[in-house]
Amino acid sequence: MEKRKIQFSLVYRDMFQSSGKFQPRKDQLERIAPAIIKMGCFSRVETNGGAFEQVNLLYGENPNKAVRAFTKPFNEVGIKTHMLDRGLNALRMFPVPADVRRLMYKVKHAQGVDITRIFCGLNDVRNIIPSIKYALEAGMTPQATLCITTSPIHTAEYYANIADQLIEAGAPEICLKDMAGIGQPAMLGDLCRRIKTKHPEVIIQYHGHSGPGLSMASILEVCRNGADVIDTAIEPLSWGKVHPDIISVQSMLKNAGFDVPEINMDAYMEARKLTQEFIDDFLGYFMNPSNKLMSSLLLGCGLPGGMMGSMMADLVGVMSAINSNRQKKGLEALSEDALLVKLFNEVAYVWPRVGYPPLVTPFSQYVKNIALMNLLCESMDKPRYSMMDKSIWGMILGKSGKLPGEVAPEIIALAKEKDMEFTDADPQSYYPDDLQRFIDEMKENGWERGEDDEELFEFAMHETQYRDYKSGAAKKRFLADLQAAKDKENAAGMTAEEAAALKHAKADAIVAPENGIVLWEVNGDAEAVTSIEPFIGKEYAEGDFFCYIESPYGYIEDVPAALGGSLVEVTVKQGSRVRKGEVIAYIQRKL
Repeated sequence: MEKRKIQFSLVYRDMFQSSGKFQPRKDQLERIAPAIIKMGCFSRVETNGGAFEQVNLLYGENPNKAVRAFTKPFNEVGIKTHMLDRGLNALRMFPVPADVRRLMYKVKHAQGVDITRIFCGLNDVRNIIPSIKYALEAGMTPQATLCITTSPIHTAEYYANIADQLIEAGAPEICLKDMAGIGQPAMLGDLCRRIKTKHPEVIIQYHGHSGPGLSMASILEVCRNGADVIDTAIEPLSWGKVHPDIISVQSMLKNAGFDVPEINMDAYMEARKLTQEFIDDFLGYFMNPSNKLMSSLLLGCGLPGGMMGSMMADLVGVMSAINSNRQKKGLEALSEDALLVKLFNEVAYVWPRVGYPPLVTPFSQYVKNIALMNLLCESMDKPRYSMMDKSIWGMILGKSGKLPGEVAPEIIALAKEKDMEFTDADPQSYYPDDLQRFIDEMKENGWERGEDDEELFEFAMHETQYRDYKSGAAKKRFLADLQAAKDKENAAGMTAEEAAALKHAKADAIVAPENGIVLWEVNGDAEAVTSIEPFIGKEYAEGDFFCYIESPYGYIEDVPAALGGSLVEVTVKQGSRVRKGEVIAYIQRKL
């Protein structure tokens, strides 16, 4: 019996996104491409997409030139390139006008990208089908995507029905995107078999993160049930919250009787060495060490591994406020581990009540933020859902697409209290065409629209980041952040006094203008006061409000945040007395 062939894809972009903030530079991508090709085992490579171009702009590099440079060598040898796009949100975290979405596929095809992996965090086909059509019009291969999670609603039958609609709309490929790695292997195998039995000509690609440890079992199950392509990673960024390593996946499938390509190990070691070099150069300064670790705790909350770094930073940010509120009520302060378990439990509580949105960008962030703010509300004796922003309400009300499950009655009642209306309208209807505005401004500024309109597209897709890139502000900000990260590492071997001296030397002191008591809010109750206490890392513009000083005579004075920047230390607690000239906090200016 002939062995069934399995192909491999290297998700080089996602390896970095799941590990840290930034992507390699253009020159680094050009250096790694030949080593990837020489490995001889990859038929596909992920070259760009969501969280690639935006972060390139953030450190001052033209992402269009980086995409062209990275795709070119793969195009020349017949290795297919693929990108990730978020359907209605395209390459960003919020919705995109239809004319900008349509332009994206023309630009990406011209730049050498073959396949676009189109997903909607809610699996709403209304957000995916237009992009399938735009991609086909532009000559790209649309790979329609199912965002995998585990809930009473997300069954193999549920997903197979969505796949039928996407295939009927023209998608020749389906991706099973197991972004948190919590898809159960048995369900994934069943789903793969259902799709292949009904649509044998459709290519199925599996993408699974390693976070909670199910990914290897899932790979074996989908391959046994008809999958064609498996996403993999390479050291030093494989495993952890990232993806299984190509060596392990190839070995497992080879011994299971599949026809898999061999790996040129000399080339693998070269690619491994280069990737580590890129990390040592600057990327590693923005990587969270916890993303190198796997955690079974992820199975309970379902949050994607790539979120863990930002989530831990958020958790530490509110921890002091929560513990301050607890201590005022005579309760014991929570450790970071105890608070993390409470957060995971709260995510598990909130998730079904907001309709079981699959926990992928941006909905994973929304659900995590609801849970985090609920913990803060609890410490203040305020009801759940008291601190939800416009974007979160947009998801709940249906403006991002149809939620898989029902919204809880208490949240519906709260929406009515706030005179908010639920909708079942096509989400794109809220975001009309807007490309002409960018065309007009580029002409007025004398900016070139770029080869194949790629600069026009970049401006329309990432307006704020593109302006900062053009002005040079992005580069300056990145260099300041990089220097701060290096200073932090260098300070690791110093005494506490030396580290404090270094930090203070680079920061502006916020000093008390009068004798008095420090307050973060005036005319609020005690709980409201502590809820807005500034957190380390909070950003201020020049002259922004920082805090109040209440003098012994009851006079309230507004204290500004000096020249602005990032808060690096608070030296005086809420309600503490200070003398005129005493330092309240330090804010580090950006270059």
